[in-house]
Amino acid sequence: MALDSPYTGIVDYKQVAQSYAEDFREAGGTILTDFEVTNMEMARESPSESEDGLKYPVIVRNSKGEEIYCRHIVTCAGLYSDRLSEISGCSPEPRIVPFRGDYLVLKPEKCYMVKGNIYPVPNPRFPFLGFHFTPRMDGSVWLGPNAVLAFKREGYKLFDFSTGDFLDAVTYSGLWKLVLRNLSYGANEMYRACFLSAQVKQLQKFIPEVTVNDVRRGPSGVRAQALDSNGNLVDDFVFDGGSGDIGSRILHVRNAPSPAATSSLAIAKMIADEVEQRFEL
Repeated sequence: MALDSPYTGIVDYKQVAQSYAEDFREAGGTILTDFEVTNMEMARESPSESEDGLKYPVIVRNSKGEEIYCRHIVTCAGLYSDRLSEISGCSPEPRIVPFRGDYLVLKPEKCYMVKGNIYPVPNPRFPFLGFHFTPRMDGSVWLGPNAVLAFKREGYKLFDFSTGDFLDAVTYSGLWKLVLRNLSYGANEMYRACFLSAQVKQLQKFIPEVTVNDVRRGPSGVRAQALDSNGNLVDDFVFDGGSGDIGSRILHVRNAPSPAATSSLAIAKMIADEVEQRFEL
């Protein structure tokens, strides 16, 4: 069964994000990349270049030893939201467990089969949307994704592996509780990830004419899935700030569930409201 949504649209979200970035820069903001945060702490004394005391009392330090002084911090760290929260002294939960979603792509000569977005009715037990058909801005059609455990937080390829990320996931009791409750579902997802024909069989529920010869493997994404210690998938927003002096100056957005991109402006307003309330701005 599927729902008809004839007015559903698509955008090039990379272009949207770049536009947001440009707006931010025009408003006086600075964007730093390749800045891996390793520590957040309260400044013990004013930086030498400051003329107004501890106006910027919070220090953010990266892996290269570079520092930024600021008044307040808002984090939206996705796959690293739990680790960034822990750095500032917050609770380690909910924990982020990465799930990779693999897409198939219709071959160009077969794209005529899909004239609009096709979404299955999702299983309410899981936050994953299931296999869907998505025409793209460039004319291609993506099919999927599935949902399988990734062995690396930024593991966008099948064989990407990080010992630290893997151990972090498999030693977490919440993951095992989730797996044991959904063993059959998880096994089926892993099977479909390995065998193209199994994925196509899912697609044929909506377009029976699709065959293995009509598709090829496409890109993958990684979902930053928040999971609690009882094995429950967190499907709502989670804000955290910790305690103490630094806790009163930090807002962690630890979970922003789908459709976060579609709702990005509304979510931004909600976060801004939370910032004003917490920081008494």
